[in-house]
Amino acid sequence: MTIQLYNTATRTIEPFRPVVDGRVGIYVCGATVQGAPHIGHMRSAVVFDQLRRWLGYRGYDVTLVRNVTDIDDKILSKSVEEGRSWWAHAYHYEQVFTAAYDRMGVLRPSYEPRATGHITEMVELISRLLEAGLAYEALDCSGDVYFAAGAWPEYGALTNQRLEDMSDAADAPLRGKKDPRDFALWKAHKPADPESASWPTPWGRGRPGWHIECSAMSTKYLGAEFDIHGGGLDLRFPHHENELAQSRAAGDPFARVWMHSGLLNVGGDKMSKSLGNSIFAHALFDRFPAITVRYFLSTAHYRSVLEFSDGLVAQQQAALERFTNFLDRARRLLAEDAPPVPEAAAGYRDRVVDVPDEFAAAMDEDLSIPRALAVAFDRVGEGNRQLEAAGTAPDADTRAGLVRIVAEIELMLDILGVNPTSPVWASASAQDDAATRALDFLVSELAAERLAAKGEKDYARADAIRDRLTAAGIAIEDTPGGFRWALAD
Repeated sequence: MTIQLYNTATRTIEPFRPVVDGRVGIYVCGATVQGAPHIGHMRSAVVFDQLRRWLGYRGYDVTLVRNVTDIDDKILSKSVEEGRSWWAHAYHYEQVFTAAYDRMGVLRPSYEPRATGHITEMVELISRLLEAGLAYEALDCSGDVYFAAGAWPEYGALTNQRLEDMSDAADAPLRGKKDPRDFALWKAHKPADPESASWPTPWGRGRPGWHIECSAMSTKYLGAEFDIHGGGLDLRFPHHENELAQSRAAGDPFARVWMHSGLLNVGGDKMSKSLGNSIFAHALFDRFPAITVRYFLSTAHYRSVLEFSDGLVAQQQAALERFTNFLDRARRLLAEDAPPVPEAAAGYRDRVVDVPDEFAAAMDEDLSIPRALAVAFDRVGEGNRQLEAAGTAPDADTRAGLVRIVAEIELMLDILGVNPTSPVWASASAQDDAATRALDFLVSELAAERLAAKGEKDYARADAIRDRLTAAGIAIEDTPGGFRWALAD
């Protein structure tokens, strides 16, 4: 069956036909590294990780590029708030994002370019737009450069909007624009900004606008025309609309298919920093295993809105345990005959079984992962029935049947990135256990110090130790039997 994908640009599900047979190029908008990642970032990362794994299973050679936006207004302002250089601030949070992706079992991208490493390509692209008469230098002689939205007839094609119905671009002052909806390709250096956050160009020193970064980086690594451009639904306008416009206006065919992952709601409202309801990845990992979080993110179709609550995540823990319990029982019974764990990085070329036809049909139909999970649960039911019938001494046919079922289930779960037997989760569990032991040792030392201070009636020192623990996010409670501690909410 041909893979079918929903294309945001055409608003239809259509057969996937790559630019080059047997190869797929995917560009995914990555993090703007101004702060720690929230669970919405993780949802988008998981969706395109699952797409990549499925394409790999289907035999495609996949190149996935996920960028890092390491220069923008918010990075500059937040670096001042946190008291460090902008580039150190960006690098710090880039590492925080990478750690969260790894914790979630997201495969590393083929390439992960930073915006600051591709200024030359951006300047060249802007120059092409100026030469074509589709960009202009700011009317106020500030050194800004803008895309002339009204001069490009196809502007609005991605989101099916007319120019007159669009909101103004709020990325630069109106005084330098011909039209309020024109957006910044290049931003002139401001006296209040550090000199290191600017680069020389024919228009003066400055830094790139947000949209030009992705157009330049995607075509640098994937070519002027590539297969899939992905990101969260919130990026559809203005970011992706502007990417498409400037790239096509410069003469690049650009992405064939646009894919967008759905939003995450908290209490019925869209999760956003402005509403103060963001769920940060590190806080969620304190409450649930990372594999449970990933499984929860896989329970709704990738284009649908996903409602978040701790209770809903906890419910999925029980569902995930059905897989874990069956695989543990079956592998113990099979022992030496147990099949090898699939390896996603190898593209599943050396697999010992194929996925069931129903699973393949679900995945081929626009990544219908809830349907695919239902197939995996059906196999668990079949496997449990065989385990019950086999008892402790299964015959050869039963063993062969169980080997096949275990291999199918683990292959399906590995494609979805939620195989509990995968080394990535064992490693994460071991790291979590080691971190807990180390933290327990350090907290116990401070607790003993505090107890000694109280015994000496040095209550000021005892309170100071409690304050240090509180500042580190650790709540300590005195009990008749000593003390207990926990990570604070």
